[in-house]
Amino acid sequence: MQKGVRANAAAWLATIVLGAVAISLAALPGLERTFLLRDGERSEATLRLAVEGLRGALRRHEPLPTLIAERPILRTFLNNPGDVALKAEINEQLRQSAIALQASDVYLMDVTGLTIAASSYLKKLSFVGRSFHYRPYFTQALAGGLGRFFALGTTSGERGYFFAAPVVEQDTVIGVVTVKFTVDEFEALWSEGDGEIIVSDLDGIIFMSTRPDWHFRAFSTLTDQMLDRIAEARQYPLDRVTELRNNRTPLSDRISLITVDDAGASTEFVSSTMAIPDAGWQVTILSPTGAAKTQALAVLALVAMVIVSAAMIAAIALQRRARLAERFEAQRTTQELLEKRVAERTGDLNTANSKLVDEIEERKATEAQLRKTQADLVQAGKLAALGQMSAALSHEFNQPLAAVKVYADNATQFLDRARIDEARDNVKRISQMTDRMAAISNHLRNFARRPQQKIGPVPLVAVVDDAIDLMEARLKTTSAKIAFDRPDQEIWVIGGHVRLQQVMVNLLSNALDAMESNPAPIVEISIAGDGDRCAIKVRDHGDGLHGDQKAQIFDPFFTTKSPGKGLGLGLSISYNIIKDFGGHLSATNHAETGAIFIVDLKRVESLSHAEPATRSVAAE
Repeated sequence: MQKGVRANAAAWLATIVLGAVAISLAALPGLERTFLLRDGERSEATLRLAVEGLRGALRRHEPLPTLIAERPILRTFLNNPGDVALKAEINEQLRQSAIALQASDVYLMDVTGLTIAASSYLKKLSFVGRSFHYRPYFTQALAGGLGRFFALGTTSGERGYFFAAPVVEQDTVIGVVTVKFTVDEFEALWSEGDGEIIVSDLDGIIFMSTRPDWHFRAFSTLTDQMLDRIAEARQYPLDRVTELRNNRTPLSDRISLITVDDAGASTEFVSSTMAIPDAGWQVTILSPTGAAKTQALAVLALVAMVIVSAAMIAAIALQRRARLAERFEAQRTTQELLEKRVAERTGDLNTANSKLVDEIEERKATEAQLRKTQADLVQAGKLAALGQMSAALSHEFNQPLAAVKVYADNATQFLDRARIDEARDNVKRISQMTDRMAAISNHLRNFARRPQQKIGPVPLVAVVDDAIDLMEARLKTTSAKIAFDRPDQEIWVIGGHVRLQQVMVNLLSNALDAMESNPAPIVEISIAGDGDRCAIKVRDHGDGLHGDQKAQIFDPFFTTKSPGKGLGLGLSISYNIIKDFGGHLSATNHAETGAIFIVDLKRVESLSHAEPATRSVAAE
């Protein structure tokens, strides 16, 4: 039975695959046409930009010859062509006009077509002395109208569009002014696109193209009449005017499929054409069909793959259904046995679940106790640090208090002697001393306060400054110096103000302990930020870490100090505090001497975190 099902599934799958191939082959032409039309529609946007650029250039240059022809000096010169000084002046005026108008050439002809003044008078190939009576733009302007014509320059060899206007005196045409502009810049701009853009005249001859080898080629059939007209006007070089074989198939009313045969190679394009009636031009954009046909094939391949995949899934489903039917009976026989075993196991699971719940509650209680113990250890460490600093702090308080008493006694005597200024000075000194004692007291109160577990953005530089202030008494006692490479701006990190301050105090205290035998101890502190991380480095100039100390330095109760000078909990507590902040505390030896402790914390770059930082600091 199973073999029969497999054979039917294979035959069904083969039929679907053959059907998918047949449907794909039948749908390919229509799908290609759809993608070709879409390509043509996208290209029309580029075509419109090209047409508008040409129209703008024509509109910009069209009124220029008429405006120049109205200059009285031109009529004066046409009536006196032998005036050398006047000719030189007009030549220079035309040259300046060409520069200002960004025109290729501006020149003046008499009624015979002879150029008597031109902007190119300084050039080697000057228009002066050359006759252009054969050009249609000259004859149109001589007849009193606006002449316009596109041609290859017979003197300059540059393609350009000519506008010509008559110079009129008392209703009589006495000369013609012509302005020429070139089209090379348009082709350079068009060449940056993916397709080809061509411009042809009414005879179908291409005079502008992004492909220079197509210049003066014709998409239409050349007749003797057309060639004679071109030769008479000397519009294009006849030796280059040849037919460019092509075959055009309409895809819509605006878009066609054109195959161009050139030099034995055929290339297919999607073409769209727009007309510029005033100039008698046809502007065409040609987009290669390769991308559109590739897209069509890809879509067909995808559809075929979907159909085949669906067929394979269906065949597999049929096979699995047959196998499931065979297994169903076996499963029914074993189901009762499974239900019996499930019932037995359910009792065991309920018992295990009850034990697991008890273990979870016990672990929660243990975790809470560990956190409380850690907080107690932090507090004990701070109180121990305060105890170590108590003698130096007593000195710090006794000095200002003694000074206050002296200043107060002096002030009393100064008042008795009516020496008000000296008494006022002593009172100011007393105020300064009390401010100093208040600052020390404030640091001690904040440091001794039991921290909460909340964390948030805190100002790192301020934390380091507070820690240094707390250690100031011990620094004086040991004649130690702090070399703090202070950043230009405050740096905000994720942590807790009091606990992070405790870490810094521990690191500074350890650094001083490591340099007990050093007559001039110095502790170097630097802060470096990299991306979203920030590292604080505390370096001492002691003996460094030896042997296995690096691996055990953060273990609880491990210490390198003499007996009675420490419990070995400071660095362990500091390590766990930084870990709670999402950071890392590590230690290494400096290349020269001493050890470096590195605190790595998450950095907060945005200044918008300043408000939550303030709240977090207050919470601790």
